[in-house]
Amino acid sequence: MYSIIDGTPEKLKDMASSLGLTYDEMVMLRNYFTGLGRNPTDIEIQAIAQGWSEHSCYKSSKLYLKKYLSGLKSDYTILTMEDDAGVISFDDENAYVVKMESHNHPSAIEPYGGAATGVGGIIRDVLCMGAQPVALVDSLYFGNPDNRKGQLTERFIINRVVAGIRDYGNRVGIPTVAGSVNFNSIYNGVPLVNAGCVGIVRKDHVVRSRIGIEGDFLIVCGGRTGRDGIHGVNFASKILNAGDESNRNAVQLGNPIIKEPLIHAILEANDAGIIDGMKDLGGGGLSSAVSEMLFAGGMSGIIELDRVLLKDTNMEPWEIWVSESQERMFLAINPSRLKELDIIFNKWGIEYSIIGKTVKSPNLVIKYRNEKILDMELSFLTGGPVYARNFKKPEVEKKNVMDREPDNYRKFILDFLSKPNICARFNIVRQYDFTVRGSTIVKPFTGMPNSETHSDATIIKPLESSYQGLCITSGSKPEMVGIDAYNGTMHTLFEGYKNILSSGGIPHSIVDALNFGNPENPETMYRFMETLRAISDFCRATGIPLVSGNVSFYNEAEKEILPTPNMLLLGKIKDIRDSKTVEIKGEGNPLYLAGTVIPDLAGSQYSNEMGTVHTMLPEANIKELMALRDSVIKSMGYIKSMHDISGGGLIVALLEMAFGSRFGIDVDITEMPGRTNEKLFSELGTGMLIEVASEQEEKFLKSFSGIQLRKIGRTSKNGIKLKEKGRYILSEEIETLRRLWETGLDKYL
Repeated sequence: MYSIIDGTPEKLKDMASSLGLTYDEMVMLRNYFTGLGRNPTDIEIQAIAQGWSEHSCYKSSKLYLKKYLSGLKSDYTILTMEDDAGVISFDDENAYVVKMESHNHPSAIEPYGGAATGVGGIIRDVLCMGAQPVALVDSLYFGNPDNRKGQLTERFIINRVVAGIRDYGNRVGIPTVAGSVNFNSIYNGVPLVNAGCVGIVRKDHVVRSRIGIEGDFLIVCGGRTGRDGIHGVNFASKILNAGDESNRNAVQLGNPIIKEPLIHAILEANDAGIIDGMKDLGGGGLSSAVSEMLFAGGMSGIIELDRVLLKDTNMEPWEIWVSESQERMFLAINPSRLKELDIIFNKWGIEYSIIGKTVKSPNLVIKYRNEKILDMELSFLTGGPVYARNFKKPEVEKKNVMDREPDNYRKFILDFLSKPNICARFNIVRQYDFTVRGSTIVKPFTGMPNSETHSDATIIKPLESSYQGLCITSGSKPEMVGIDAYNGTMHTLFEGYKNILSSGGIPHSIVDALNFGNPENPETMYRFMETLRAISDFCRATGIPLVSGNVSFYNEAEKEILPTPNMLLLGKIKDIRDSKTVEIKGEGNPLYLAGTVIPDLAGSQYSNEMGTVHTMLPEANIKELMALRDSVIKSMGYIKSMHDISGGGLIVALLEMAFGSRFGIDVDITEMPGRTNEKLFSELGTGMLIEVASEQEEKFLKSFSGIQLRKIGRTSKNGIKLKEKGRYILSEEIETLRRLWETGLDKYL
C-alpha cells in the first residue's frame, strides 16, 4: 500500500522518482485518492504510473498532434489514428493495414532483444486489426561505426540490432522488404530502431481495438506472462541511462516460434467471426490493453487476475498487470463462441485463459484470489495528464555557407562511395529473407545477377488473385531536419514521394514515427511542432492521408539526437508488371534530369564529409513536386528506368543506375545551375533521373510537360564518363567504382 494521502513533499518526490512520475503528478494522485478517502493499492499506483508515462499517454505530444494532424484523411481511408494501426482501402473487397513504431530504449540496452521485440510488437499491431501480416520494414539510425566508447561499442549495437530483426522476421516467415540505414555520431549509444509492418485484410473482417458488447469473455492467449518487460513503458519515457541494471529487466523477450502459430490461430478465429474486439499486449501489458480496449468501447470489466497463465508462479499481482511479456493477444468474444475458439487454439497449440468479462460500469474492477485489489474509474486510469510544453525557436545565426570543393574530384568520389551513408547495404539487407511468401516483386536490390543496385521502393503483390501492388519506402533526413525542422521534414517527405513515383506507383498513404529528444527542452518542442506542421501541410497539399503514427521522446544519453521524423510512405500500382526499376535497361538511351536540383549542399552527405556547418535550408517546392508527379504519370509508358536524386546527390544516383546493369553512362552537367560540387552532391529539390527508350524519345518529350526537363547524356556500352565544360570530372570503369561501393560496410558487419 502506497501512503500518499498524508505524504510529505519529500516522500512524494521519492515516490515520483521510483514510479517515473513527476512531483506535480503525485500531487494530482494525492488529491484524487483523498477524494476517495483511501490510499491506492500497489496495483493501482503501478497501473497509473505506466498509464501516465510519456510512452503510453503521449502527455507531451497529444495536444500538438491533435492541433496539426487531425483530419488528414481521404475518401479511401477506413481507420486512421483510431486503433492500433491504420486501415486503408486497397480494392473493392480488401484493405491494407500499416503501422510503424520505435523500439529505441530497449535496443540501446539489449540490442538483439530490443530490435527483435520491436518487430514482434509491430506484427501484433497489424494482426490485432484482423490482418495477415505480409511485409516488414525497418529504418535504423546508428552512431559512428568506429565508436568504441560507452557500455557497448557501436559495432556491437549495429550487428546485434540487425541480427534481432533478421532472426525474428525470418523465423516467423514474414519478409523484411524495405527500410533505411543512417550513420551519425549523434546516435552513439542511442540507436533508433523503427519497425513497421504491412498487412492485408478483407474489409468485412477488420477487427477494432475496442469492445462495446456487455457480457463478453475477456481472453489472454499466446505466450505466458512473466517478469520480463516490467516497467518497459516507464523506462522508454525517460532519459536513457545505460548503466542502470534495472533497465535490462524492462526489455521484453520475444519468441517468434510462438508468434507464428499464434498468427494462424488468430486469423482463423477472425475468419470464423468469433472475435468481437482485439488488442495486442505490448507497451504497458494487460494494464494498457484491457483499459484502453474497454474504455474505447464505452465498457468496463471485472478481471480475475489469478487466472492469467504465468511463467513465474511467485509474481505479485501488480507485476502480472503491468508485465510486457511478448507474444500475447487480448480478445473479447461472446461466451457462446468459446467452444469454437477452443478447437482452433488447441489445433495450433495456443494456450489461453478467460480472465474476466465486460460490464457496463465506469469503474474497472480487478480481483486476485477473491480479493478486490483495484476499483477505479477507467477514464482516470486511461486519461493521463496533458501538457502544453513550452517551445522556443532556436537562436541560430542564419548565414549562407559555401562548401569548399575537393582538390581532386576523382579521388574524392572514389573515397565517398565507400562511406557508411553512401555505400551498399548488402551486408545488412542480405541477412533478411525478403522473398519468403513469394510476393516481393521488386526487391530491396534490383538489377542483373551479381550486379545489383538499391531499389527506390520495394513492390509487393499482397493478393494472389490480383496484379495490383503496394510500393513501400521508409526513411528520414535527420541532418536536414536538424538545420530546419519544417523544411527538413518536407525534404524527407519529398524523397519518399519520389521513391514511389520512380517505382511506377502513385503515393497513397503516410505513416510517421517521430523520434526526438527531451520534450522538456523548449527548442526540442519547437522542432517537434515544426515537424508536425510540415507533415500537415504536405498531406493537405498532396491529398495523401496520414493513417498512423508514433512519438518517441527522451532519445538522448550525453546529448540529444538529431530530430528524426521517420516517414513510411506507401503507394499503389495498378499492375505490378508495369513497375519501374533503377538499373539502366539498354545502350544508347537518352538520360534526362526531370525537376530541379537545388544548388545548395545544406544537410548533404558531402557537407558532412567536408565538416561544413549549415544554418539555412532551402524551401521545398510542393507545386513543383505535383507537376513532376503529373508529368511522370503521363509519360510512364515511354520510361525505361527512373531514380530519384537523394542521398549522395546526382553522382551517386547516376552510379547506382549503372551498378545494376552492364551498361555505362556518358553525362555532361555543364548546363546545370550551380558550382560543380553543388551539381554533383546536392540532395535537395525534385530532381529525378529518367532513362527513355531512344525510339520513343519524341513521344516522351511531347507527354512530359509542366516541369523542367534537361537532357544530360546517354547510356553507353560501359564505364562512367562525367564531364563539365569540356573537361572530364570522372572517367572510370564501372567495376572499379562498384567494388568500392559494394564493400563499404565489410569491416563493420
